[in-house]
Amino acid sequence: MSLSLLIGLLIPLLGTMLGAAFVFLMKDGISLRLQKALLGFASGVMVAASVWSLLIPAIEMEEGRGAWAVLPAAVGFVLGMGFLLLIDELTPHLHIGTDTPEGPRSRLSRTAMLTLAVTIHNLPEGMAVGVVFAGAEGGVGGLSLAAALAVSIGIAIQNIPEGAIISMPMRAAGNSKWRSFLIGSLSGAVEPLGGLAVVLLASLMTPALPYLLAFAAGAMLYVVVEELIPEASEGKHSNLSTIGFAIGFVMMMVLDVVMG
Repeated sequence: MSLSLLIGLLIPLLGTMLGAAFVFLMKDGISLRLQKALLGFASGVMVAASVWSLLIPAIEMEEGRGAWAVLPAAVGFVLGMGFLLLIDELTPHLHIGTDTPEGPRSRLSRTAMLTLAVTIHNLPEGMAVGVVFAGAEGGVGGLSLAAALAVSIGIAIQNIPEGAIISMPMRAAGNSKWRSFLIGSLSGAVEPLGGLAVVLLASLMTPALPYLLAFAAGAMLYVVVEELIPEASEGKHSNLSTIGFAIGFVMMMVLDVVMG
């Protein structure tokens, strides 16, 4: 494994850890206004990354096939959506701010189900980073290490508020600061693991890279549509989530284009 790949896979985890560390700096929990803005920001980053860093490169890799160039992207996207839908249905989990578990019945603790919910959320982000680095290291489809690094940095930036959104409610629920920080940090551990798995798969199946890029895009957008946008839009201050979405989308778009 190259040093650049290792760094790229770990950067998003560092973003989550930095956000989780807010539990040591903030006495009170995150306000509803700020939480809405951060949820919108995370949504914007993930949508822009899905389009510019994953779907467009997936289509460009197959441009020699004419009108059929879009087929791998379409197939991979649907499979990514279906994969996250299946995990969502088969895994008992509990979203922050709700008291009703989703998925099959389980005797797992509330903390365990919250952790599983965040794991489901973070898995496609790790896959996205891994597949872009796999393409860049293999010199496939014009993907560059700079573009892959842009995706990694973009995911890390949106992981900072996510880490805080996880650790702060844990602290408010009565957990110690260190326990809240640890749970918030571990929620991002699945990202480098998911990224590494995709890198290994892509190295064995290079022709499947366009499908894998679109697969990661579908998985990320499932999380946005199923979880982030509904949470950001319900109740008061939804206009702040819209502003946050615009900022996150533009930031990720510019980052990808400038560094790509």
